[in-house]
Parts: sequence; structure tokens; C-alpha cells
Amino acid sequence: MRALALLALGVLSTAAMAEDTVRLYAAGSLRAVMTEIGAEFARSGGAKVIGEFGASGLLRERIAKGEPADVFASANMEHPQSLAQAGRSGPVVLFARNRLCALVAPGVAVTPDALLERMLDPKIKLGTSTPKADPSGDYAWAVFEKADKLKPGAFAALSAKALKLTGAPDSPPPPKDRTIYAMLVADRKADIFLTYCTNATLARKEEPALSIVPLPQDLAVGADYGLTVLDRAAPAAARFALFVMSVRGQEILARHGFSAPALP
Repeated sequence: MRALALLALGVLSTAAMAEDTVRLYAAGSLRAVMTEIGAEFARSGGAKVIGEFGASGLLRERIAKGEPADVFASANMEHPQSLAQAGRSGPVVLFARNRLCALVAPGVAVTPDALLERMLDPKIKLGTSTPKADPSGDYAWAVFEKADKLKPGAFAALSAKALKLTGAPDSPPPPKDRTIYAMLVADRKADIFLTYCTNATLARKEEPALSIVPLPQDLAVGADYGLTVLDRAAPAAARFALFVMSVRGQEILARHGFSAPALP
């Protein structure tokens, strides 16, 4: 894979500082899978991976201001590409894909065909993440744009009513023992929450009464995840990035519900 070769070449040619840990800044939706990949990397003889998870846009800002990350795994391609274009990192590689689903509270009747009408219902509380700060919010707004083509005026109505419940700089931190989306929907802060299907799956494991509704094809939005190694990263950072792109790393991503583009 040409992009993967460029990633390794670009990183290995930087002036790396000798460290025995990899500081990973990664999208919140990657917490579970990257924690497992990091542990597997360490067991296979690699360095210890220390993860910092949050909204990709906010993490990008922190890296741009000088926080010492080694690897950045974003829920979109644009945030890592902006660092690469600024000379702060090596090339960006597409390492995973995701898609949006609707996480639905108990007692709220929703089917894929009726999803748009239910989201537009004034009595329904619609939750999203925060656009610009978090790609999940940007993807939700892309759903609203598609909705407007089906029902003129839907974009204005949905963007006005959407509750930006997470992903902003002042959003409450996720609880240590619960998934933020499970908590928000189970506590009825939102009746319907647009989030990644992988997040929705984790939420339903915690709260089995929640339901997951796939978006119909005319509203469907996918998410491309980008990986880059920062300039002057620890020597093990390039090896970790290559491990993420390896068959083993991609198998772990696939097991967690992500589409793994580097699998044979």
C-alpha cells in the first residue's frame, strides 16, 4: 500500500526523541478498540501506548498548540490532514471506517423508514455531538443536509432543534464507568441520538433496553478515520502506526464493528 509506505518513510525520517512510550491522541469512538490495539502492540514487543481520547477537533487544536502527541487517530481525514499540511506530521492514512446510526430510548417507536419524521417530531429530543469540535457532529449535520433533499426545510428544523450534548469544550466529561451515549439516552437527555454505530453498539451492551436503528440509504452517512504520526514523535510511534495497519490491528478494528480497509 503506497500510502502506508509513505507513512512509514515520512515518520522514520523525522528527528525522533528516544522514549519508551507512545502518546496516542484518538477520537473518543476509538477508546475501546485502540486500548485493545495498544495492549496487543505492547504484548508483541512494542512500547506501552498511553491513550488520550476525546473529540477529534479538540484534540487537533491541542496538538497544534504544542501538546506532545506521537500518533493522532481522528474520526475524520480533515483534522490530521491539517496537521500534515502545516508540517506537524507525516502523511495521513485511512485506517478505519464507521457509519452513523440512531440510538433510541426505550418506548420510542422508530423504524428506518420513519426515522426522519420522528427526528422532525417537535416532541422528540434529538441529540448529536458538537459540529466542528467533533466529526460526529459534522456527520450528523450531513444527515440533516440529506434530509433537506427529501423534505425541504428539514435542515433548518433539524439543525435548530438538535441538542449538542457532547463533544464541545465545555461538555461534561464522559463517566468512567459508562458510555456517554448510553447515559444520555437512558437518562432521556435525548430520545434519539445520532452517533457512530460502534458507539451505539457499546451503549446497548450497557443499556439493553436501548435500540439501534440504521439510517435508511437516502440518509446514510459514513465516516473515514485518518491516522498520522506527529513530527518528532517517539521512535516506537511509527511501529505502532504500522501495527494499526497490520492484519492483526485491522482484525481488532473489524471485531469492534469498524470497517477495516487494510484487511486482505
